[in-house]
Amino acid sequence: MEETKVTRDTKEEILITALHRFARDGYEAVSVSQIAGDLGITKGALYRHYKNKRDIFDHIVARMEQGDSDQAESHDMPEGDKESVPEKYEEVSLDDFVQYSRSMFEYWTEDDVASSFRKLLVVEQFRSAEMQVLYQQYLVAGPVGYVKDLFKSMGIKGARRKAAQFYAIMFLYYSLYDGASDRKKIKKQFGQAISEFAKNLQV
Repeated sequence: MEETKVTRDTKEEILITALHRFARDGYEAVSVSQIAGDLGITKGALYRHYKNKRDIFDHIVARMEQGDSDQAESHDMPEGDKESVPEKYEEVSLDDFVQYSRSMFEYWTEDDVASSFRKLLVVEQFRSAEMQVLYQQYLVAGPVGYVKDLFKSMGIKGARRKAAQFYAIMFLYYSLYDGASDRKKIKKQFGQAISEFAKNLQV
């Protein structure tokens, strides 16, 4: 049992170390040798846990898919699109949405894996069509579409435009947070900004 835990811990350490490298240097620029070197292990030892660099990246994406699902489930938010679970969208109130947005901001800025993945996609979006797709899915078109469907279900007029406006606020505060010396202040300002935005929505 202990050996299984050691194996699991090593696999996790490799994933986190690789993700940090990818976020800092870009996916293509990083080699398996560099990841192994950061960990003080041989390439052979790394290959006992992952087939190659691509396998590590695929596990990172799978982790993010699970993270998104966990966040939605923990706040009782819809996990699928509106066509697949329309009743879940109808159950969400504006207050629910604001609380969920606060939580997602924390997740994408304070969770080590999510924050590093976000930074990786920002860096890599112009270098690879695949990364651009992931960037859109997780950080742009995907979230905007999700918010639009929530707003439509709430009866908010101009849902598409207001979803884009809302997410522009969120994206701005991601950038402000990353460069801030006082991140608690930015987090507080974000909370105030989305609360004010929600008050001004026309239902």
